[in-house]
Parts: sequence; structure tokens; C-alpha cells
Amino acid sequence: MILSPYVPLGIAIALEVLGTSLLQRSEQFTRLAPTVGMALCYLASFYLLSVSLKVLPLGVAYAIWSACGVALVALIGWAAFGQRLDLPAVLGMGLIVAGVVVINVFSRTVGH
Repeated sequence: MILSPYVPLGIAIALEVLGTSLLQRSEQFTRLAPTVGMALCYLASFYLLSVSLKVLPLGVAYAIWSACGVALVALIGWAAFGQRLDLPAVLGMGLIVAGVVVINVFSRTVGH
């Protein structure tokens, strides 16, 4: 059974978001556990991204990675760290996500 390249990409995105959240908790690498957790999440994330690149074009995979990462990290920043975004920031992030939707729905670059 061949897995969709979106499975490792999705897990890679989740690990990258977790790693970035741990980066916030590492307090500039002064706390050991969050720093080690961040490094492990990033390593596993990049490995899984490379797995998805066996099928997905680099630009498309990175666009999905970036858009999902931006949106999820912003949500975690709000929920876990009390960070607020103004309307222009939310609109800009919405445009990033909309761009990835356009790529995935309309582009012939992505194998459907």
C-alpha cells in the first residue's frame, strides 16, 4: 500500500509547529527539555518533509508547509501564549492559506 505524500507532509507540519512552540518555551535555548524537544521535532519534521518530496514538487510541498505552519503557529500563539494578531496580520495569513488552496485546487503542478 502506497501512502499519500500528504500523510508524511501533514505529520511534518505538525512536528514543525510543535517544535516552534517548544522554541518559544526554550527561552533562547536556556531550558534544556524544550530545547531538546524542539531539535527532535525539527529533525523528524525535515525527514518527513523529505519523504513527501519523493512525490510532491518542492515548491508545492513548501507552500503547503508554510501556509499550514503560519496558521497553526498563529493559533497556538493565541491559545497558549496569549499573543494577539491585528486585522492586517489575520488577512495576510488568510491570503497565504488561500494561495495554497488555489495551488492545490487549480494547478496542474500538483498530481490529483
